[in-house]
Amino acid sequence: MISRTSPIVSLAVRAVTPIALLVAAYVLFAGHNQPGGGFAAGLMLGAIIVLRTVAGLQQPRHATWWMAVGGVIAGLVAIGPLLWGEPLLDQVVVTWDVPVLGTVKSGSALLFDLGVVGLVVGLVLALLDGLDATALVDRGRRPAVADSPVDRAATADDQGTPT
Repeated sequence: MISRTSPIVSLAVRAVTPIALLVAAYVLFAGHNQPGGGFAAGLMLGAIIVLRTVAGLQQPRHATWWMAVGGVIAGLVAIGPLLWGEPLLDQVVVTWDVPVLGTVKSGSALLFDLGVVGLVVGLVLALLDGLDATALVDRGRRPAVADSPVDRAATADDQGTPT
């Protein structure tokens, strides 16, 4: 158990969160041409959620919703090409010219990766909820009753009562 949530840890996790979110977004979008993609981005987002949960900044919620939405998106993108007579998981690539960025290319694989991100984040949230990760955080509260036999004996000796 973490004895107390440190304000330094809390501040550090709050400071790192936006940077980690940017890195996860980069990994998601760069994953088509370089290492990365939906699974890696989902794991990075899951790590952010774990850090924020253990630091006492948030509680794991909506795991079922994340998994359901991610599964539906990935499933629809996977079977969508079958409706047009194409093979399962076939990719459609779209390109367009953006004034500042130049030619931008995207495809249905990005939507599939977004579904995978939803699935992975939902699984991390379900794992944290199942392991009761919020119980790890003691926000400075002391137990009303001594926890161990040694503590009970010390308390009894202090009061002058036999054990």
